[in-house]
Order: sequence, then structure tokens, then C-alpha cells
Amino acid sequence: MKIFSESHKTVFVVDHCPYMAESCRQHVEFDMLVKNRTQGIIPLAPISKSLWTCSVESSMEYCRIMYDIFPFRKLVNFIVSDSGAHVLNSWAQEDQNLQELMAALAAVGPPNPRADPECCSILHGLVAAVETLCKITEYQHEARTLLMENAERVGNRGRIICITNAKSDSHVRMLEDCVQETIHEHNKLAANSDHLMQIQRCELVLIHTYPVGEDSLVSDRPKKELSPVLTSEVHSVRAGRHLATKLNILVQQHFDLASTTITNIPMKEEQHANTSANYDVELLHHKDAHVDFLKSGDTHLGGSSREGPFKETITLKWCTPRTNNIDPRYKIDGSLEIPLERAKDQLEKHTRYWPMIISQTTIFNMQAVVPLASVIVKESLTEEDVLNCQKTIYNLVDMERKNDPLPISTVGTRGKGPKRDEQYRIMWNELETLVRAHINNSEKHQRVLECLMACRSKPPEEEERKKRGRKREDKEDKSEKAVKDYEQEKSWQDSERLKGILERGKEELAETEIIKDSPDSPEPPNKKPLVEIDETPPVEKSKGPVSLLSLWSNRINTANSRKHQEFAGRLNSVNNRAELYQHLKEENGMETTENGKGSRQ
Repeated sequence: MKIFSESHKTVFVVDHCPYMAESCRQHVEFDMLVKNRTQGIIPLAPISKSLWTCSVESSMEYCRIMYDIFPFRKLVNFIVSDSGAHVLNSWAQEDQNLQELMAALAAVGPPNPRADPECCSILHGLVAAVETLCKITEYQHEARTLLMENAERVGNRGRIICITNAKSDSHVRMLEDCVQETIHEHNKLAANSDHLMQIQRCELVLIHTYPVGEDSLVSDRPKKELSPVLTSEVHSVRAGRHLATKLNILVQQHFDLASTTITNIPMKEEQHANTSANYDVELLHHKDAHVDFLKSGDTHLGGSSREGPFKETITLKWCTPRTNNIDPRYKIDGSLEIPLERAKDQLEKHTRYWPMIISQTTIFNMQAVVPLASVIVKESLTEEDVLNCQKTIYNLVDMERKNDPLPISTVGTRGKGPKRDEQYRIMWNELETLVRAHINNSEKHQRVLECLMACRSKPPEEEERKKRGRKREDKEDKSEKAVKDYEQEKSWQDSERLKGILERGKEELAETEIIKDSPDSPEPPNKKPLVEIDETPPVEKSKGPVSLLSLWSNRINTANSRKHQEFAGRLNSVNNRAELYQHLKEENGMETTENGKGSRQ
């Protein structure tokens, strides 16, 4: 018989009746994380969660641990019970995640403390839980399909975890009787149905939670067999962190998990950046990880965990790594040393080829190489692995044929970096190095290398095409270089011409200053204020091309004309000729003529 264990199906039934809105009475300091509190400000009062909030948080942590360690084949169905049963998800794999559950719980909301308690009961949820266990999961349907005529050989087991606030021990017995009768009735229905399965084994875990400081009205009881189909156990737990600890212990028991605690891990704190505090970190994992430790014969488990003295854990002491430590070992509880040979072997396989920085690798920056790189490190490959590796190599060949770009690092290089052919040569060499590092693992690794080498040896026509492409790229590079050289030469010539013009302009200005400073020169008239260059009127556009010299000369002349009054002789000149000493000629009776020659009257 193909038996599905009780951990295959887990149904959570959480009480949503009005009394679950009561405070758990475990206070949480609301202001404890506020920094630099101002003097004289009254801190906010502490808060406390409701029984409902504590139950939801604890059950969600149970589911989170289960999903993290067993993402498949371990399923949870969540039911909220008040005036009726509200099933929040199904056995379908797509519903098996915390996001779906949290969204459904948010839609349900907290219990209404003003609702009529007589209309609410946890029994609705327990009946719905039995109905849910009779439904077939995808994995059970797959197993039944494979067995065909022997489908009845597929087992159906499950577990119901009920979180409620019971009134007394007799109330608990009434809940157990209800579950037992419901299983009996639904098994009769499932016997005559092709879509339901009879429940062969069911574990009922009743958790009575109550506020801190009150006395419990329900007694703890270990697992007890109520019928060949049903077993039951009762846990009476205070709300708050006590309930969370209890469910953390139960998830380890239900899924055969073990606890390992790493102690004295140095960590820096934000408020004390210059110092570091030591912390303990607890890891949950399958019990098989402790097989070597248990075989060593040391029955001391290393102490209790941070959750309390009833939860056992193996303690590993944090040791700062040393570079000269050839054979690293962990100390268990400060006494026993266990060599990590298996871990070292795995580390060696995964780091036979391991570039330290991104700029030193091409293939590890390519998503297309991931299918090959992730399986080539295995000790042995399956036929499917070899096929995936070959597909990856063919895809790379297709990328090279299409001349697709590669993520080649250009750090520390000038220009455009290596050419496309060189990029693919680097990529193929690195890929060959990776595959050759694992060629001795198995014969299938050799097949992957043979496929790689066959694809690297290109046919003659492919090589000829590559040569033509390289020649074309060389011509393009030469033409680009010639254009750049011409532009650089032209810009250099223009700069030299401009430099010469500026030098000549400076000399002319210097000569002008010398003439002005001569003692024979007349006193210059009052200078007009300098005109800003921005105020210079724009030069009229010429019809033809304007040279750089013309532009510069126009600018200098315009600027100089603004600095002094125009010479009177130049203003009165005729054909750029001005006659001197006109007043003397006027006194002697001479007349001025247009050509500058005088005649006596």
C-alpha cells in the first residue's frame, strides 16, 4: 500500500468566536524602539494582542516553517469557525503559500466581541475539517491513477490542529466525540464515491489557549487512541509567546525536524556602530542532519533552546574563520569536534572553477548558461541533464551565428572593448574550462565536453564568413580612425589660427595703449562706460560663408569703437582724407576744396 503519512494533510481550525477577541494580557512595550525620546514626553501605554491574533500568528509561523522546508507534498488547509465554517484555501498546490493564507485571513478580520456567542461554535470548523480530509489531493490522485484497478491501495491520513478556548475537560471530550462521529459518517459516504477517500488515520491536536494570569480550566493530556481511526491529544497553553513556542515544538514533532543553534555570532548594532554584540541563531532542519552526531555516541544534546527548557537543540559555537586553518571543524558544545568532510567535498565540487569577481567572468553573467552551469557540478548526470547541457551549447552557437552581444566587462579597458569574435572566443574558452573541471565525474560529463568541442570546431565556410566579417570590421575601424584623425587635425589647425589672431589682437591693443600714454598725445576725452559683450549688436549676416578671422575682427572692431569717441578728422574726412590746420587757411583767406587743395581769393 502506498501510504501518505499524517503530515501529508494538515487542517488548521481556528476559533473565531467573540471570546477570542479577549486580550491575551501579555503586554508589549509600544515605545521601546523609539530613539532619542524627548524629555517630559509621556510614553505610550503598552499594548496587548487578542487571543485571535496570537492564534493566527502562531499558526502562520507553523505554516511558514513547513513551507520553507517542504515546499511540495506537505499541504495545509485553513478553516475559520464562528457561526459557520469558512474554508480559506484548497489542497491545490497553487493555494499552498503564506500570501494566499494571509490575504484570506485579512479578509476575514478579527472576531466581533459584540456578536452572539450562542450562535458561534468551533464544531462547525471541526466538521468541515473532516470533510476536507476526505477530499483527494493532486498527489493522491496521481498515485491512484498510476495504480488503476488497485487505486484503493492508496492511503489517506491527515491531522487536525484546533486552536480554541475550551470551557472545561468535558467540553474537550464533547469535541473529540463530535470528530469521531463525523469521521464515521463521512467514511460511509466516501466508500460509495469516486471523488472522496476514506480517512484511515486522523490525529486530532486540541490546543486550549487562555489569557496570561488566568487559571486553565482544561488539563493537558498526551496522545490517546480514541478509535482505530482517531487519536487525540490536548495542550493547555497560555497565549502570547507561550502559544508560539508550543506550535514551534509541534511542527518539529509532526515533520521530524531538529534544531541547531549557532551561538555567539558577532553582529554590529546600528545604535552602537563601534561595538558588536553576540547573538544566537536557531536553525530548523530535517533530523537526518544530526545522524553523524548521534552516531558519535555522545547523548548530550548541547542544552535547551531559547524557546525554553523543554525544547532540545544542538549547539554550534561560532568561530571566526582563519586563513591558515587547513582542516576546519565545528565544536559541538565546546567539547566534541565533527569534521565537515561532506561539506568540504561539496564545496570543492562547486568551486573547481569559481571566478572571484564579476569582471573576470562572462558565462556566469549569462542567463543562457545557467542550465549547464547548475548541473555540471553534480557527481553524476542523468540523460535529461546531458540533454539540457547540449541544448544550452546549441543555443550559444545560435547566439554566435546571430552575432548577439555578450556581457563582456570593459572595466580597465579603453575604447569599445574586444570585437565580437574575440568576445565569443573568450566565452567558449571559459565554458570549456568549466566543463573540463568536472570531466572526471562521470562518462556523461565527457559527452557534454564532446558536444562542446564539436560545436567549437566550425566548418570551413563558417570560418570564411568570419574572416570576411573581420576584414569588414577592420575596414570600418580604419575609416573611423581616418575620420577621427582628420577631425583632430582640422580642430588643431583652427585652434592655431585662432591663437595667431588673438596674439595679433593683443599686439594691436598694446600699441594703442603706448600711443595713448605718449606725452605729445592730447588728453583723451571722457571715456564712455564699457559696453558688455552681450550688448554688442549682432553682425549682419553675409550672403557667403564667413571666415573665423572676419568674425574675430568684427568683434574686436565693434568692441574698440565703444571705448572712445570717434576722431573728429575721420568724421569730417573726404575719401578718408582730412585736411589739417584748416583754421590757419581760413585766416589767410584760403578756401577749402573738395580735393583738399586751397585757392586764394
